[in-house]
Amino acid sequence: MSLRLSGGRRLQSPPGDRARPTAARVRQAVLNMLAPRLAGSRWLDLCSGSGVMACEVLQRGAAQVVAVEQDRRIAQVARQNLSAVAAGLGCGPEQWQLHCQEALRWLQRPPQSESNGSAVFDLIYCDPPYRSDLYGDLADAVASGDWIAPDGLMLWECATAAMPPVPQGWELEDQRRYGTTTLMVLTRG
Repeated sequence: MSLRLSGGRRLQSPPGDRARPTAARVRQAVLNMLAPRLAGSRWLDLCSGSGVMACEVLQRGAAQVVAVEQDRRIAQVARQNLSAVAAGLGCGPEQWQLHCQEALRWLQRPPQSESNGSAVFDLIYCDPPYRSDLYGDLADAVASGDWIAPDGLMLWECATAAMPPVPQGWELEDQRRYGTTTLMVLTRG
């Protein structure tokens, strides 16, 4: 499968069938919805796969992009994609990071361990395997670790046929369906 950013740049695709890159129409819808918030934002991409969402927001002016992917082979592809996009934009290494670690485990670390001293993210994108039941656990870990800004948004990409329940302490701000994929936008309650 060939991956392309909305600007036309080609990205590497992850090997095998373990990763499910976010469909172009869903990416475009997310980017349009978040357009006023992207420039200068801090973006956390949990279960980032190929890194395509992280690359999209980096090219739209996010100040900091952190991607977390546990599969080493897929994380290597994401690292190459982010590196290529960052180089094309003239972004320095301080603007993006990729961590090859399981998302819940990564969220267990102290937030102040981020390289620039700030560990609060404006936008957090969660795209775990749809059948993994990780959504609630990720939301709990984000909340308990204070990883999200007070006015921040957490976005869940999930299967329309099996949408996870909104966890306690969170509110559903928006929900949009794109065929078999649904995007849920959550804020802290």
